[in-house]
Amino acid sequence: MAESDTPTPARLLPDAVHRAVKPGTALLRLETARSREGVLDGAWWPRSRDIAEELPALITALTEHLGPITRVGLDATAWRGIPTRLVIDDRVVHLDSFPVGDDTVLVTRGDNDHFSLLVVPPDTTADAARTAMARAVHADNISEAAQILIATTPG
Repeated sequence: MAESDTPTPARLLPDAVHRAVKPGTALLRLETARSREGVLDGAWWPRSRDIAEELPALITALTEHLGPITRVGLDATAWRGIPTRLVIDDRVVHLDSFPVGDDTVLVTRGDNDHFSLLVVPPDTTADAARTAMARAVHADNISEAAQILIATTPG
């Protein structure tokens, strides 16, 4: 077996990273395999529901890991003032309104490579947000975003 055939060990974030998560943070589960098996590819905890204020930081972070982001799909009922496009880091990002629910955002890289992110509501407690984000980025997660939020919200 050639050295390039040796499987790369999984690189997991240390637990300390999850404890340090604050509003405005994106956690991503980026698999190098062609097939992404989990339901969600990551999680995002915005500080508000103002998409023009919140989205640029997310897109900048995603671009560092995924390459240029071309489109973002989100539920118009969950966000204030969704424009049809934003210029972020000198690139145009198109925003599409989909009935995906307020708990999910769809991100497109290139023409057809989609990533689904859990959206933790801005007013979520830190402990609940950390727990939800950790579940969303777990490689074998089979829960939808809404199920994760219900399971991790106290009360």
